[in-house]
Amino acid sequence: AAIVATQKVAAAVRSAMHAHGLNVLQANGAAAFQSVPHLHFHVIPRFDNDGKGFDWTLVRGDMAEVKRNAEQIQTALK
Repeated sequence: AAIVATQKVAAAVRSAMHAHGLNVLQANGAAAFQSVPHLHFHVIPRFDNDGKGFDWTLVRGDMAEVKRNAEQIQTALK
């Protein structure tokens, strides 16, 4: 059920964000940077030449932009 839900959210994120691709990340343990003690998936929209890899530094997002993105994703989930 978690994978099916993640697939649905991933499709909505890709559509709403017009992403060229996605990373779906699930971390287990401190060495893997797990920050909360429960199963969850990160759905990360990716764009051609976005300059990101798997060694990014945590940077707090612009909360207004995060809210706009969340609203677009919620619309795409309907």
